[in-house]
Amino acid sequence: QRAARPFAVLGSKLRDELFAGENPLGQRIRVGGDRYRVIGVMEEKGQMLGFDLDDAVYIPAGRALELFNRESLMEIDLLYEAEVDSDRVAKAVKRLLISRHGHEDFTLITQEQMLEVLGSILSVLTLAVGALGGVSLLVGAIGILTIMTIAVSERVSEIGLLRAIGAEQNQILKLFLGEAVVLSTAGGVLGVLAGLSLIELLKWVVPDLPVEIAWHYLLFGLFLSVLIGLLAGVIPAIRAARLRPLEALRAE
Repeated sequence: QRAARPFAVLGSKLRDELFAGENPLGQRIRVGGDRYRVIGVMEEKGQMLGFDLDDAVYIPAGRALELFNRESLMEIDLLYEAEVDSDRVAKAVKRLLISRHGHEDFTLITQEQMLEVLGSILSVLTLAVGALGGVSLLVGAIGILTIMTIAVSERVSEIGLLRAIGAEQNQILKLFLGEAVVLSTAGGVLGVLAGLSLIELLKWVVPDLPVEIAWHYLLFGLFLSVLIGLLAGVIPAIRAARLRPLEALRAE
C-alpha cells in the first residue's frame, strides 16, 4: 500500500478550477510536492457536514499516509447504496475488521448515529440560544419600561396640557403605547440587521459553511419585539392616561 502509484482522482469542482472544462485525464498535478497523474473525475457529491466533496483530490491511502507522516489510517469512510440497510452494512464491516485484526480495536459509527449526535448538539444549542434570547427580551422589556416611565415623569406638564385642551385618556394611552412600540420595533429591526450582517460575515470568512436564513424566525422576532414593547409600555401609558389635568399642569 505504501508503494502505491501516484494516481489521483479529482472532484468535479476541482476539475473545473484546474482545467476549466478541458479533459484532465492523463494530465499531471502536484500534491504536497509530488506529481500525480489524473486517472479520473468524481461525479458531483455535494457537501457533507460543511466539507465540499467536489473540491477535493483523492489519492491512494499509502501516498496519503506518507504525505501526512502517519503510520496508519485514522478513519475510513464507506459508501453504500441508498436502498441497503445501514445496520446490515455496519455488521458486515464489523465482522470483516474483527476477522482481519483479531479483535475489536476500532469504533464503528453509522450515519444515523452521527445525525443523532448532531441533532442532540443542535438541540442543546437551540436551548442555549433560546435562553439567551429570553434574557435579552427581559432586559429589553425592562429598558423600555424604564425609558417610558422616565418619559412620563418628564412630560407631566405636556400631558396636563393635552388633557386640558380636550385629549381623552384613551388618546394619551395610545400615544405612549405607540412610542413604546416604536422603540421596541426599532430595536428589533436593528437586531435583525445585526444578525443578517453576522451571517454575511460568516459566509465571507467560511464560504463553505452551510448557513441559511430562516425568514419565518426573523419575522417572528420582529413580531415579538413589537409585543414586548406593547406589554412594557402598558404601565407607563396607564399612569400617563390617569394623570389629572390640574395636577399635571401644577407640576410645571
